Amino acid sequence: MEECEYCSESFDGEDAYLDHLADSHGDELGAIDQRRVDSRGSDDESGLPLGTVVVGLVVVLAVGVAIYVTQLGGDGVSPDGIEAAELNSSGDTERLSAVEQFDSEGTQHVEAGSSIDYARTPPLSGPHYNIPTEGGFYEEPQPYGNLIHALEHGAVVIYYDSEASGDAAGTSDTAEESLEEFAATHTGQWRSVIVVPNPEDDPEADYVVTAWQNRLYMDSYDAQTVHAFLSEFLGRGPENPVR
Repeated sequence: MEECEYCSESFDGEDAYLDHLADSHGDELGAIDQRRVDSRGSDDESGLPLGTVVVGLVVVLAVGVAIYVTQLGGDGVSPDGIEAAELNSSGDTERLSAVEQFDSEGTQHVEAGSSIDYARTPPLSGPHYNIPTEGGFYEEPQPYGNLIHALEHGAVVIYYDSEASGDAAGTSDTAEESLEEFAATHTGQWRSVIVVPNPEDDPEADYVVTAWQNRLYMDSYDAQTVHAFLSEFLGRGPENPVR
C-alpha cells in the first residue's frame, strides 16, 4: 500500500498513487514527487514499448552527462569511488526519501552583517546578504546571510559537525576527501558545492545537506547519498536554474 504524505489516503500500487498526486496535489508536490509524476506521465503517453523508452532515456542521459562534464571541465573521483562530476538528471528517490522540503522564507536582500531571524538553522531560504559564499571546502563557519544567497543561486551547502571526530576538519579522512572532491569539482556561480562546519552548538546530525527549501540529515557520511542530492538539486536554485 502507498500512503499519501499530503492527505494520508492509501492506494494499492504506485500507479494509482502517482495518479492521485497528479490529480489532487499538483500544486503541493516537492521536487522528488514531481519528478516521479512527470516520469510516469512520460511513460504513459509515449506510446512506445517500455524497453524502447528505457533505451532512449539511457542515451539521453549519457549525452547529457558528457555535456555536463565537459562544461565543468573536471573528472574528479572521490576516494570512495564516486564520479564527482557525473551527476544524474535526478536523484535516486530511495536515497532521498528522508529529504524534507519547507516553505520559502523569502528572497530579499539585507545589509551585510545585519541580524536575521531564520525559522530554522541551518536556514534553507530567507533574507540574505548581497554577496554569496563561493564554492569550496571551509574549516571555519561562514555567515548564514552569504550561504543563503548561494542556495538561491543553486548551490548545495553541506554542514559537518566539527566535534564529530578528533581530526582537524571534524570528519573522517575519507569523508573529508570526498567532500573536498565534490566542492572542488562543482564551482560554478549557479551550481557550486559549499562544505562548512555547522556553527550550531548541538547539530541535529553529523551532516546536514541543504539546497533551497530542502534539507537532508545524515548521521554518518554516505557519498552515494550526497551524489543523489546533488543530482536532484544542484544548479536548480530559484534565481537562475541551469540544469
